[in-house]
Amino acid sequence: MSIAQRKLGSEIAALMEKPVTVNTTTGKKFVGTLIGINPDTLSLCIAEARDETGQTARRIFLNGSIVAQIASTEKPFDLRALATRLEKVFPTMVKLYEDQGFIWVMDKVKLTEKGVVEGSGPAAERVQRVYDLFMTESKA
Repeated sequence: MSIAQRKLGSEIAALMEKPVTVNTTTGKKFVGTLIGINPDTLSLCIAEARDETGQTARRIFLNGSIVAQIASTEKPFDLRALATRLEKVFPTMVKLYEDQGFIWVMDKVKLTEKGVVEGSGPAAERVQRVYDLFMTESKA
């Protein structure tokens, strides 16, 4: 498998449990939450799907052969802005790995869009507080 194929697979996987808009080759459009996907065929399962007429379905399954476009409707997480914020608290101790979706702080605390995922102790607690404040301000 090539690097490009792996990257595409990870991008598709990142859409799981996220709001999407799907356009089909038949001219239909569905908006809902992507809850299942076959990466080989692009067959999809969308939860709480709404079509262009306003009709809703708890689940809709689309054959990949009719999927023309999948668009993410969620604002992407701004990992770079979070790294900048952390840099103010931990000068020269923040490494951003944007392509991999995480930040290393002090070479021992790993942070993703979900919060601290690796590390413990006072440094990890401080990183988590900065993250919590960042998330609160982002939602305001």
